[in-house]
Amino acid sequence: MTIYDLTVKDIDGNDFSLSLLKGKILLIVNTATGCGFTPQYTGLQKLYDTYKEKGLEILDFPCNQFLNQAPGTEKEINSFCTLKYNTTFRRFSKINVNGKNESALYTYLKSQTKGFLGTKRIKWNFTKFLIDAEGKTLKRCSSTIKPEIIETDIKKLLGL
Repeated sequence: MTIYDLTVKDIDGNDFSLSLLKGKILLIVNTATGCGFTPQYTGLQKLYDTYKEKGLEILDFPCNQFLNQAPGTEKEINSFCTLKYNTTFRRFSKINVNGKNESALYTYLKSQTKGFLGTKRIKWNFTKFLIDAEGKTLKRCSSTIKPEIIETDIKKLLGL
């Protein structure tokens, strides 16, 4: 199994096959609109603006599992992100990243990496996963790692 075998729900609830992103560098992030890390949307958008034409895709998965910091509907979350942070990268339907109802995507991502002190659980919002063009999960970054810090890795993967 690879990441490309998975299907997720887009922001409108439609199936979206990750196989459509084969050959792209992916940065997958679980997000929240009411979190102390929410301003990271600015850094994510800057990365996307800089590298989207070179093959970077940012996949935003709102998650309300951490202190209910992603309240509202997908439409409300999308409006907030586009109006406040001018985001243009792909946003998907809300998901769970831990527990019995966790997304198959996050079950897969967590099976490929370890988090803080070797745990598989997602600790908080804005955990980031960097995936290479072949679909291999290369890096898991905690919420405290700002998007700008990952830029060097992204440039290397894009051959820049």
